[in-house]
Amino acid sequence: MRFSTSTAAIAASLSLASAQTFTDCNPTEKKCPADTGLPSSAFTSNFTDGKGASASWSTAAYSTVNYGSQGAEFTITKEKQAPTVETDFYIFFGRADVKMRAATGQGIVSSIVLESDDLDEIDWEFVGSDTAQVQSNFFGKGNTTAYDRVQYIPVSNPQQEFHTYTLDWNSDRLEYIIDGQLVRTLTYDDPLTVGGKNYPQTPMRLKLGNWCGGCDGMPKGTVEWAGGETTFEAAPYTMYVESVSITNYNPADSYEYGDLSGSWESINIIKGGKTSQPTGSVTETSTASPTQTKAPTKAHSVSKVDNTAAAVTLTGKYSVNSTTTAAGHQTGSIKTSIVMATTQVPGAQPTDSGPGGAAPSPVPATGAAAANGVMVSTVLMGMLFSFLLL
Repeated sequence: MRFSTSTAAIAASLSLASAQTFTDCNPTEKKCPADTGLPSSAFTSNFTDGKGASASWSTAAYSTVNYGSQGAEFTITKEKQAPTVETDFYIFFGRADVKMRAATGQGIVSSIVLESDDLDEIDWEFVGSDTAQVQSNFFGKGNTTAYDRVQYIPVSNPQQEFHTYTLDWNSDRLEYIIDGQLVRTLTYDDPLTVGGKNYPQTPMRLKLGNWCGGCDGMPKGTVEWAGGETTFEAAPYTMYVESVSITNYNPADSYEYGDLSGSWESINIIKGGKTSQPTGSVTETSTASPTQTKAPTKAHSVSKVDNTAAAVTLTGKYSVNSTTTAAGHQTGSIKTSIVMATTQVPGAQPTDSGPGGAAPSPVPATGAAAANGVMVSTVLMGMLFSFLLL
């Protein structure tokens, strides 16, 4: 459900744009090397099996990810840590199921991100002190000229309970699913995609990470969005990922951009030395193959989830996004937020305190590896209440 106040304009200085801003080579600007594909239609990593399950994943420089009985452990104990991993391969339309438990901690942000070379992006993001919601978001071609794409999804105790967060994605629609329950659908022709231009539609890697939005050196808006300044008395702050299952709707040895358009129709699928065109709306592959636990690997640099955002200053109108889902995923109150450049201002303060000891704030979304939406300064809250009372 979306509420809008078109008569009001708010000028805000935004510390962070929630879209990914870095790519090794942008194929909408020049010819780039082909992306390593997943030849199998199914891939899984059960991280409770230990480090061996991390085959076909790369870790960001200076990151440490440990493995225990609860799976991969993305732990933050001090400033400047942002443990991050990323698949060595791309998928081209498909499904990613991530069973995980978000990290606690004021200012700590856990992220699940699909991202492409031309800055298409799909996100789940969790703020450590928001104990009742997860943020869903998307970007196309790094476009941050509009910021009304985030939606808050109710979920019970994401920092204390494991849930399976799913992204199911083809050329027609993108589905956000929690524990098998559909909670959001974005269609290619949704007004938010601007005629499909901002619809994510190019081969993507999966990135998982945990970062500190409330640490020293972060812009003020980012700190506010992340729930406040982070202290480490209650550390460690650990995001656990038990398992990941990936389905690739267009299995391939590699994917090649046929032109500079960044459209899904332009992608060449290369497999067994043959080139074919993609199947866009398929929801299961016609050439099913056994689930693989290892996939092609390729050395590449991995950007941490805390360093892919850009500072911007914008003036614009705002709208308020919320979502309705079955009550089964909700404990606590749903917070509705002003959305402006991924900037969120809560419509009401939460009544419970988060693990970090501060009241949780509604959290705008990541850019997972895109670092994320930001909360407008609290002075705007008064403006929001004024408009709501009109």
